[in-house]
Amino acid sequence: MKDVVIIANFVAGLQGRDNNRFSYLATLLSKKCKVELVASNFNHGEKKKRESIADYPFKVSLLDEPGYSKNICLKRFWSHYVWGRNVISYLKKRKKPDVIYCAVPSLTAPALVSDYCKKENIRFIIDVQDLWPEAFMMVLNVPVVSKILFFPFTYLANKIYKNADEIVAVSKTYVSRALEVNKTIKEAHTVFLGTNLDVFDDFSAKNKKEFDSSEIKLVYCGTLGSSYDLTSVFDSMRILENMGISNIRFVVMGDGPRKKEFMNSAQGLKVEFLGRLPYDQMCGILCSCDISVNPIRSKAAQSIINKHADYAAAGIPVINTQECVEYREMIKTYNMGFNCENENAGDMAEKIKILVENDELRRNMGSNSRLCAEKLFDRKQTYCELVNLILAE
Repeated sequence: MKDVVIIANFVAGLQGRDNNRFSYLATLLSKKCKVELVASNFNHGEKKKRESIADYPFKVSLLDEPGYSKNICLKRFWSHYVWGRNVISYLKKRKKPDVIYCAVPSLTAPALVSDYCKKENIRFIIDVQDLWPEAFMMVLNVPVVSKILFFPFTYLANKIYKNADEIVAVSKTYVSRALEVNKTIKEAHTVFLGTNLDVFDDFSAKNKKEFDSSEIKLVYCGTLGSSYDLTSVFDSMRILENMGISNIRFVVMGDGPRKKEFMNSAQGLKVEFLGRLPYDQMCGILCSCDISVNPIRSKAAQSIINKHADYAAAGIPVINTQECVEYREMIKTYNMGFNCENENAGDMAEKIKILVENDELRRNMGSNSRLCAEKLFDRKQTYCELVNLILAE
């Protein structure tokens, strides 16, 4: 029986109700092999140490990480460095596994693990979740200086990509980045984060929220951080109000460093900030709304992300400002919403207006959105590729 170790720094709450890729994958693998999930004892989302976790059908080892209070700070990089050192120390003490499946980022742990796997002849598979340091360079964008400052992180990322025996990523965009460095792999694997549609549907049915039926509900779920442009959504709502369209409510689920700023920007508008919610509650509220918004700032590093799967699963159209070609083409191909010019509140307002005033179009685009979820994002179908890859000889 194969011994598989999954290493992932960011695994949400591990309470059994979240939608984490790695706990879901470990559960699938546990039916066919021995599995251990090596994670951090620091919950990145809540910015605090874990107090307890759910019972899983696989071993969970939580290794110590100092923690940090902000997503972008020196303390975070130190925290990830310490966790990476603890991961490699742990691996050297445990029995040598057959396969190590490693999430990227963070970077220190995967870089050290890549060397360990090479030395011990262990199959090393990486799963690229985000592009570091590109994501940080978008926030700290100082010409020349940023490249110099983040060069050590670029070095680590390239080392990880180059040493991988197999490459998995959550988008074609991320696969392309890794293959720029790794010239030996002929075929990489794109498997979207996705969701389990059966579980999503069960959660949404049990957690429906009653809103005023005379209102059109816009909805956003995710981080309230520097990559997200909720201000343009507020501006578009004001433009619509000036057009006489005042029956729009904006439901915001999530937390982050810009929450207070966004709350101030939303003054005078029908905006509800519900905070960070358990995944089951989020599903119910999402499905109780009419139009999703994906307002990601220009030049952001994000590609196909969690909220894309959830929006599609909810069967509602999306208003998108994200410039990622891969996602914009998906919206266009499935006719499941509108792409808007980034940071153009007027364009966004016009697209929202079309959906607000056309119930049939809104329903049709919503049905198309759900079809996209069933074809591209349902983990029951898509994660078979991951299981087969990991168990391959």
